Amino acid sequence: MAEAAIDSAAERGLLARLETQWQVEQFLTRQAEILDERRWADWMELFTSDGHYWMPADPAHTSGEGVPSIFYEDRWLMRTRMKRLQHPRAWSQSPRNRTSHVVGNVVIERDDPKTGEVVARSKFHVVEFRLDAQRYFAGSYRHHLVRTPDGFRIRLQRVDIVNYDGPFEYVLQFWI
Repeated sequence: MAEAAIDSAAERGLLARLETQWQVEQFLTRQAEILDERRWADWMELFTSDGHYWMPADPAHTSGEGVPSIFYEDRWLMRTRMKRLQHPRAWSQSPRNRTSHVVGNVVIERDDPKTGEVVARSKFHVVEFRLDAQRYFAGSYRHHLVRTPDGFRIRLQRVDIVNYDGPFEYVLQFWI
């Protein structure tokens, strides 16, 4: 009888982990689709009010504060960039770029049921097409997520691109 209870508790734990894994994968897939569809306002709504998008200039950095970053944006800076991208005279977006995000290899690093915080690591590939040229970006994401009544929200999205130290033909206009 005791073994049945242990099996049942173990099964409940496994089911909970699988449910979290599935929910995070669905969230990251939805985020990728929103970015590809250029639905910037919807994308920003995926962040908590104190959320940050961070692309470090060096993968050894452990904080975006006080160090050079490719991007280190709070919601105010994200909104500023969104307005710039949407402005009718944004010549850097004429013609507009198109992207395709693929996210995979999702690993749940931490899941705290008491706080509702989940840390997930994943890999990505992004293709950008603009002016008859394609650029490729690859790397890893680390999402610090918070469970809310409306689903997950991003407290921190860290983006480590493989070519962080390489030259770029033109400035990154969009979020990877």
